[in-house]
Amino acid sequence: MEYTIKKLAELAGITARTLRYYDEIDILKPARINSSGYRIYGKNEVDKLQHIMFYRELGVELDLIKSILPSSSFSNIEALKGHHEKLLDKKKQLDLLINNVEKTISAAEGRNTMSDKEKFEGFKKKMVEDNEKKYGREIRGKYGEDVADKSNKKVLGMSQEEYDKLERLNQELNETLKLACEEGNPSSELAQKACQLHKEWISFYWTEYSKEAHMGLAQMYVDDERFAEYYNKIHPGCAVFLRDAMKIFTK
Repeated sequence: MEYTIKKLAELAGITARTLRYYDEIDILKPARINSSGYRIYGKNEVDKLQHIMFYRELGVELDLIKSILPSSSFSNIEALKGHHEKLLDKKKQLDLLINNVEKTISAAEGRNTMSDKEKFEGFKKKMVEDNEKKYGREIRGKYGEDVADKSNKKVLGMSQEEYDKLERLNQELNETLKLACEEGNPSSELAQKACQLHKEWISFYWTEYSKEAHMGLAQMYVDDERFAEYYNKIHPGCAVFLRDAMKIFTK
């Protein structure tokens, strides 16, 4: 079956403007242009649009989607299986938050009681799962399964007070790092304060602290592009700056 741009937009629940934009950036071209000048989409384009929308729902940027879809290794079935697995993970996270909200409503209405620990359980589980997906393989490879599991257990056992303190500490750390980077001296008092704050921050996750492990973590921020990207968003070159400051801090 074939669709005009208007019909496909209605079918997919998006705007015709979005489809025109996808055409402009070469991520989804129409199958053909008819004699009246209308874009016409066939089965292949419908399937491709479905994959694009799956990836967008999972937060994948258009540039990355564009590089994935034309790949010679791209498999329609494997992609669908991948979408299914990621959506199940997302459903699991949403179920945790929904359950948390339902318990909170019930407690507010006086139908049951809810401990402070329960109030933050869903958020902490989501934090652990997100970290596992992003960095789990690298952390487990560098520090071992036992260390990673103990760290996750420690996070899940946080009290409300500890959780709130961690959030405040993370914000203070990032602000201090930014100012220290702008100053540009890894040995400055401000840079060393940032290192101390970073030590306090990782102590919420680590069951044991060592200078060697701390320095190794700072080096990984430079070596792994995903960690580097996170810190370099705070300030350009922040990952290298933190590593250099940490060399002084851990001496």
